[in-house]
Amino acid sequence: MATFSAKDVQHLRQLTGVGMLDSKRALEANDGDTNRAVTWLREQGLAGSARREDRDAYEGTVAVARSGRAAAIVQLRSETDFVAKSDEFVDLTNELAATVADQGVDAVERHVARIGDLNATLKENISLGRVVRVEAPEDGVVDSYLHLQAGRGVNAVVVALDGGTPELAHDVAAHIAFARPTYITRDEVPEEEIAAERETVEKIARNEGKPDAALPKIVDGRLNGWFKERVLVDQAFVKDEKQTIGKLLGPARVIRFEQVVVGD
Repeated sequence: MATFSAKDVQHLRQLTGVGMLDSKRALEANDGDTNRAVTWLREQGLAGSARREDRDAYEGTVAVARSGRAAAIVQLRSETDFVAKSDEFVDLTNELAATVADQGVDAVERHVARIGDLNATLKENISLGRVVRVEAPEDGVVDSYLHLQAGRGVNAVVVALDGGTPELAHDVAAHIAFARPTYITRDEVPEEEIAAERETVEKIARNEGKPDAALPKIVDGRLNGWFKERVLVDQAFVKDEKQTIGKLLGPARVIRFEQVVVGD
């Protein structure tokens, strides 16, 4: 008999949005394996295309900074949003981001003592989160987007383009902030991930009673929708859904993007 806890059931409910009994039944049917249970629920038509990664609920803030052809994101974590919104906390995060953009990722290590001092001042467990730096190619551009909430950054994106303009890079970064793609192009999606999704959507279609003759077209259509959720150039531009990001880019190419969101 499968072994799992009430927390496992609750976690599966959060991932899929299904009820407690269906979550428990899915875990029982899959030996307590959460990932397999998510797929099983989808195959039964009980859950949507839920993301499977575990999420740690951190508070904090994120900051972005640019220096020349480079842009950086720094995340500083805290226990409460009260501390995350404080001037000292936000100012230090901004300063760290500027340092990383100008001097590189390793430069942040020289400020560890200041994070410790902030721990003592604000009397809360404060730690450094993600630190990223993106550099544009020689003939490219880099830009960023930062979504603010109550005076602190909560969703930061930096984008490097080969070709294009800073305005185009900014539009793409703003799109990424809300659409949250995982890959730039379909070529980057692992074959095993595609194969697993194809198998899942085919099972869903069969369980829905779709005729065998129609299955290839149905599966391809649903797989195409799945790609649009994950692949940047396939996504409809949030400011104009009549065009994809690929069309918006024209001859320019996205070389790299990074996104850091408070709470992820």
